[in-house]
Amino acid sequence: MYQSKTSTLLVQTPEGIVFSLLLAGPVTRFLAWAVDVPGVAVLLILLVKVTGGTGLIIWNLPLVLSVFPLLMVGYGIVLEWFWRGQTLGKRLLRLRVMDAQGLRLQFSQIVIRNLLRFVDILPGFYLLGGIACLASRRAQRLGDFAANTIVVHNPKIQEPDLDQLLAGKFNSLREYPHLAARLHQRVSPGEARVALQALIRRDELTAQARVELFGEIAAHLRSLVEFPPETTEGITDEQYVRNVVDILFRPQRPERLELVEAVLR
Repeated sequence: MYQSKTSTLLVQTPEGIVFSLLLAGPVTRFLAWAVDVPGVAVLLILLVKVTGGTGLIIWNLPLVLSVFPLLMVGYGIVLEWFWRGQTLGKRLLRLRVMDAQGLRLQFSQIVIRNLLRFVDILPGFYLLGGIACLASRRAQRLGDFAANTIVVHNPKIQEPDLDQLLAGKFNSLREYPHLAARLHQRVSPGEARVALQALIRRDELTAQARVELFGEIAAHLRSLVEFPPETTEGITDEQYVRNVVDILFRPQRPERLELVEAVLR
């Protein structure tokens, strides 16, 4: 399910979770391509040297013009597959190719969108592809239409202000420092990041999806360490996740650390 607003695309998953994607426009995508072109040119020069084609770049221009587009397509296919939707230019400009439904990008999609570069580039400098991007509400060139892909911009994420994000509410879990220390031992870095990102992006979710998401995260965290019932009585799953993230990401007070060390001795 899609809803577009200016350059932002909202995608709703079958589970009801809605997340927003910032679409990359034709200008940004052209700049990424302009970065990739010198990279492909370097590959062409290396290919000439490896094959012993001395003077090819200067004296056999028709052959160069036929090989270069093939290298460009191969370059796009290889890097977008191994770099999960990115080439060198896309990585520098923080762009990424994605499935239009937000699903896992398939190799066949990468092949299709890159093969159709031969069409999008006509009559030169991606004019046809740029027109298609401007006309499409999801900023898709013809290759994206055929492959059912989109290109999104991933802005640099600022470090969250944990004091602002987590402040203002009493954390009952800190009353049991030995269990809090056990959380540090049993929660993996990946699980901790998921919980933190859920809190940071909670306002992007629908009310139902927000309840379901925090319910699943809280249930998993409770299965790792069981706190006494009185510490969690009357708090929501979201508050429980907030309390766990508070423990995992914010250092404890010195007296708390001393108590934890005493309990663990």
